[in-house]
Amino acid sequence: MAGRLLARGMVAGVIAACLAFLFARIFGEPQVNLAIAFEAAQDAAAGMAPEPELVSRAVQASFGLLVASLMYGAAYGGIYAVVFAFAYGRMGRISPRALALLLAGAGFLTFVLIPGLKYPPNPPGIGHPDTIQLRTATYFEVIALSVCVMAIAILVGRRLALRLGAWNATLCGVGLFVVLTALVQATAPDINEVPANFPAVVLWRFREAAIGMQIVLWGALGLIFGPLAAAVLAPKEGGRRLAG
Repeated sequence: MAGRLLARGMVAGVIAACLAFLFARIFGEPQVNLAIAFEAAQDAAAGMAPEPELVSRAVQASFGLLVASLMYGAAYGGIYAVVFAFAYGRMGRISPRALALLLAGAGFLTFVLIPGLKYPPNPPGIGHPDTIQLRTATYFEVIALSVCVMAIAILVGRRLALRLGAWNATLCGVGLFVVLTALVQATAPDINEVPANFPAVVLWRFREAAIGMQIVLWGALGLIFGPLAAAVLAPKEGGRRLAG
């Protein structure tokens, strides 16, 4: 059954990635083009020769973006299905569709929103080459800490459920999650390399498109995988009802 869920998770991830690709193509790529034009204008004003393109911009914005999205979606869909298989039956009497949406929301919160609040996505033309290793390391550190914070909050909430009840335990878990998240956000180093003359509208719309792409990806993943998982788990659910 775990293998069947894994296959369906990858399928759902690929479909969700296609939808995210369409969103990025419509809303994100125009902002990337504007950012590249700004960077080129800055280089020309400084007397710097344009860097040669190893891959044309047309390929990057079409086939390259699609391939990257599909690989990203398949990988996340597979991991998501494994987490779903582990969580199913351990999160109380919750339906596969509801659990799929719950895990998709948790994944978006952990892997996208919390790291993005500290280190929001930036278009081309922002960031110094000398700090790329620092920026990459700190970004993945925040993701790892976000996963730990989510796991701690869930474990504490489940432990408290027996003493305080489900509702109060959930509130305690959410409160602990907020406090630990704020601590992570406060202790992670600040990185601000946005040029003073970079167009604010381009930066804002790029970040809107980036977060919108992730919302489409995770939302579609949860909505598509739920029915697929329910079809696999239907015999098991029927057996539980008969046993009850």
